[in-house]
Amino acid sequence: MDPRLSPDQTILSPDSGMMDTSDNSTHSTSIDSEMYAESPVAGTSSHSNVNLAADGGNHGSSLGDNNGNSKRKRFVKVVEVDTPNNLDLDAYIASYKGHTKINRLEFIADRCPSLQIEALKLAITELKNTQTLNIPRLSNLVKRLNDTVKFGVPGSSNVSNDLLNVDKAWADSQALKAKQHTELLEGELKNYKRNSIKESIRMGNIELGNHLYACGDLAAAHRCYTRTRDYCTTSKHIIELCMNVIKVSIELGNFPHVLTYVLKAESTPEISQDKDITKAKLKAASGLANLDMGKYNTAARDFLSIGEELVGHQYGDVLSANDIAVYGGLCALASFNRGELKRLVIDNVGFRQYLELEPHIRDLIQGFYNSTYAVCLDIMDKWKNDYLLDLHLHSHIETLYNNIRRKALVQFTSPFLTVDLTKMAKSFATSVPELEKELVSLIVMGQIEARIDSQQKILWAKQTNKRSAIFERATAMSRDYEREAKGLVLRIQMINHGLVVKSPASEKGSGGGIEGPEGGFEHQHGHRLGRGGRGEREMPMFADARSNVSQFLSNFTRDRHRA
Repeated sequence: MDPRLSPDQTILSPDSGMMDTSDNSTHSTSIDSEMYAESPVAGTSSHSNVNLAADGGNHGSSLGDNNGNSKRKRFVKVVEVDTPNNLDLDAYIASYKGHTKINRLEFIADRCPSLQIEALKLAITELKNTQTLNIPRLSNLVKRLNDTVKFGVPGSSNVSNDLLNVDKAWADSQALKAKQHTELLEGELKNYKRNSIKESIRMGNIELGNHLYACGDLAAAHRCYTRTRDYCTTSKHIIELCMNVIKVSIELGNFPHVLTYVLKAESTPEISQDKDITKAKLKAASGLANLDMGKYNTAARDFLSIGEELVGHQYGDVLSANDIAVYGGLCALASFNRGELKRLVIDNVGFRQYLELEPHIRDLIQGFYNSTYAVCLDIMDKWKNDYLLDLHLHSHIETLYNNIRRKALVQFTSPFLTVDLTKMAKSFATSVPELEKELVSLIVMGQIEARIDSQQKILWAKQTNKRSAIFERATAMSRDYEREAKGLVLRIQMINHGLVVKSPASEKGSGGGIEGPEGGFEHQHGHRLGRGGRGEREMPMFADARSNVSQFLSNFTRDRHRA
């Protein structure tokens, strides 16, 4: 962000964080016309600026390009956070590795001007230390760092010259090395296909996919991994295929594809034996996918069922153990009732180890369950800016916070017949008019059965007349009993008056009706037929039956009138 601009202004350029940049020098769409201007999100810190921008499925990481690396585009509110409250960047980023480490650093640089210099420095250092083959991405980060330093952003004086320049000879050698290795792997793969060696073809596709992934060509890597599907001969091969595709699909933002391959891997027989770490990774990937699609209840259950296998950041190329605690805790608070919160979260021994890594999430859950809502809201407010800098959580934090607040309001009012809105507003750190609006919306949605006395500022719970409710239920039961009793009496009287027609046992036939319980057939229009079919409709027994029916109906009607 240009320091010469006022806090509510944003420069729209590829380097400002308003556009996604990638190693292929492509851009995502930005919108800044007045017709799309929006006010800050409710509850957002005063240190945050809100802009509407097109965000790819990768949530703003530098992965979107014109080659299909971004599977979908959607408009989200881009919130620039000037002062994160609790984020220690070095400690935070140490839990990650590989591409996700660089993606998260770029995301923070895009949305937090105060950490932009530090995030870019860490990203460039990581790429250089790992001898990256993705030279375009490194060059782009160095260019962004140079532009930021020119603007005189705080911390610019601490940037060394090594980070502001790229050794051209080294960069050319790395690019040549990547190109030659690609050609070598493609040639070997052609030879394997020519010789029709299935296992060699599978391994050749995996090696080529790994190399292209390291070079930053995610779409091509995804194609190589999916091609191994036709050459998998064991359950282990299928699981390896699924894990590779899941990793790339998460980075591409193609989360429906992630769920497809998670289901495929979980249905593999070998996964149920001694693959606890693999099952934990699949649950984590499924939780991320459901979180991205707004299925918070399902996402919470996925994160809570991971177990203790990922406590040591064994899945650091996708998410950390701290992320599991934060994602699982917030999704559970937003979607679980009190019983589920107690049973699935508080009493969950496996998830408790993740909560120890994030004590404020543990305190938030305990405070919510114990109805100390002032403590809960204070914790949520302190950590909101930090969550807005999370790669996967930032676009859902407003919805999650609103759901948690609604549930707190419902739980607060449920035990009481009357609630003083003034005291309630103090508990929820808001004004009475704002609280009234929230309560009205909950009453309209049917989550609270109450009425608001705007004059006295009192919430009155609707009292149901239990005596009237019991009387109505008893009346309904008596009507049902009367109807069933009349039906039984009618059936008994029909049997007593010989209205059940029996045919001789020797007569066989298929009359085009439905066989009755006593033998014979009943025509679809209600005429009773013998087993001989339509030709026996005028048999003498039917004439007797008609007279019996007439007599029975007249007797039954007379008896009812007498009663």
